[in-house]
Amino acid sequence: MKKDSRKNLDKKAGSLALFLAILWSGNPVGTKLGLLDTSPLRLGWMRFVAGAVIVLIYSLLTKKSFRIKNREYLPLFTLGILFSIQLIFLNVGQSYTPASHAVLIFTTYPLWAGIVAHFVVPGDKLTRYRIIGVIVAYSGIIVVFINNFSNSSYDYILGDFLCLICAILLAVRQIFISNVGQTIEQHKMLASQAIFGIIIFFVGSYIFESPTNSFFTKNIIISVVYTGIIIAGFAFMAQHWLLRTYLPSRVIFISLSQPIFGVLLSWIILGENIGIELYIGSILVIIGSAIAQTKNKSS
Repeated sequence: MKKDSRKNLDKKAGSLALFLAILWSGNPVGTKLGLLDTSPLRLGWMRFVAGAVIVLIYSLLTKKSFRIKNREYLPLFTLGILFSIQLIFLNVGQSYTPASHAVLIFTTYPLWAGIVAHFVVPGDKLTRYRIIGVIVAYSGIIVVFINNFSNSSYDYILGDFLCLICAILLAVRQIFISNVGQTIEQHKMLASQAIFGIIIFFVGSYIFESPTNSFFTKNIIISVVYTGIIIAGFAFMAQHWLLRTYLPSRVIFISLSQPIFGVLLSWIILGENIGIELYIGSILVIIGSAIAQTKNKSS
C-alpha cells in the first residue's frame, strides 16, 4: 500500500490557508449580494461559467491535458454531483437567511471535516481536544438557532438549516478532494465541478425559476466576479493544491477566522443588523476551532 504523502502545514502553506480563509469569509456576502437582484440557480450557473473560464485559461497556459482515464470517470462524476448538490443548498439557503448567519454556519465545516477525516484519512485522527473544540464550536451554532426559534424567525430557521447541510456537504467534498487528489490532477477535478455546476444549475433555473431582471446589474457583476473569478477560480485552485499536499483537517481548521471577517463584511456591505447571538456564536465557534487546531499541531 502506497504511503500517504500528505503532511502537516508549514508556515508558508499556513499563511496561504489563512489568506484563503479570509477570501472564503466573503463568499456568502458576495452570494447574498447577487441574490438581491437574481434567483439562486441562475446566479449559480453564472458563477460557474466565470470560474470555468479561469480554470480553462490556467490549463491552457500550463498545457494541461483533459484526457480522462477509465479509473477517473467515477470519482469525477461523484465530485461533480456532490459539488452541485452542495452549492444548491448554499444558494437556496442563503436566499432565506442573512449572510451573517450563513458565514457563521459555514464556519462549522472544518469541524465536520475533522470528524470525517478521522475515518478516511490516515494519520488525521480525532483527539480528545478536537472533540472538545467541536462541542464548543457547535454550541455557537445552537445559540443562533435557539434565537431564531424564540423570535419565530421561521424563514431564517429554514435558511440556516439548509446552510448547515451545505457546511456538512462541503466538509465531505473537501475530504473527497484531498483523497482523490492523490491520483487525479486538480484541473480535471475543477473542470468536473464547473461542468456539472453549469449544466445542473442552468437546467434547474430554466425549469424552476423565471427571473425577469437584467443579467448585468451592478450587484450581479460584483457577485459573479468575486464568487466566480476570485473564489471559484483562484481560491478553488489554491485550496485544491493545499488539500492534495497537506493533511486536510490541518488545512481546513485554519478557517476559524471566517466568522470575524464574514460578519463584519455582511454589516459593512449589506447593512445587516448584527444581533448579540451572532457575537456569542462567533466567539464560541472561534474558541472551539482554536482549541482543536492548537492541539492538532502538537499531535
